[in-house]
Amino acid sequence: MNPFKIKKGLGRGLSSLIGDTEITKSQSKLSISSIVRNKYQPRKIFDKESLEDLTASIKERGIIQPIIVRKTDSKDKFEIVAGERRWLAAQNAGLHEIPTVVIDADNLKSLEFAIVENVQRSDLNPIEEAKGYQRLIDEFNYDQEKVSKFIGKSRAHVANCLRLLTLPNEVIELINNGSLSQGHAKILVGLENSYILAKKIIDKKLSVRQSENLVRLFKRTKKIRLVSSDSNIRNLQSSLENKTGIRVFIKNKKNNKGLISFQYDDLDQLNRLIEIIKNNY
Repeated sequence: MNPFKIKKGLGRGLSSLIGDTEITKSQSKLSISSIVRNKYQPRKIFDKESLEDLTASIKERGIIQPIIVRKTDSKDKFEIVAGERRWLAAQNAGLHEIPTVVIDADNLKSLEFAIVENVQRSDLNPIEEAKGYQRLIDEFNYDQEKVSKFIGKSRAHVANCLRLLTLPNEVIELINNGSLSQGHAKILVGLENSYILAKKIIDKKLSVRQSENLVRLFKRTKKIRLVSSDSNIRNLQSSLENKTGIRVFIKNKKNNKGLISFQYDDLDQLNRLIEIIKNNY
């Protein structure tokens, strides 16, 4: 019988995974310094306020639920399988030991634990979630259907998450820092100049429906521009737009003279453009 309870929430669930795993050592306390992070942990960003609340709770009540660890190749070292937030909060609370349960888990099982534990939490960053799924696919030969069944979510959800990883790094960073929601981001997948559209969505505080209309307008405008611009001009426009976050129009004449114009929507965009020019020239 497991020495602790974990809520079931999706797919096989964390409690189901524990039931499939051999517990090599019942609940005991280990030195915090003997425990290392899970290299398969999909979550890279922990909410500061939430972690502070957990730290305060641990200071007052202690740790109610033990963390799950596995042995490592290093002597007297254990790797976290589930419970990294509690481990971090315990350190912040000044604890030197933490209740643990040691299990026998290979790399796949460790990744499965980490993904299920984090997906069950509603605040998991969609990029981190997608990267967790991608690791199952790349390193353990899962396909989207198998990932879908494992986590208990639709294949469409898995596919939409994975598609986010194809966005430019600038857009991914906006998702990571919470500026751009998953609902907004998935509209931008596959689009050129997605960063510019993302900045417009954020600056204008557009809803998902309004963002869809913006994308449709952008696509119509793009078709008009493609008729009048050669590939070199289009590539230059795209490069400038990605660097500035502002729409750029280049009109090049046969004698290679022409005009470059920037379309800004407000003074903030104009000031940003001025700062970029000042800092680079």
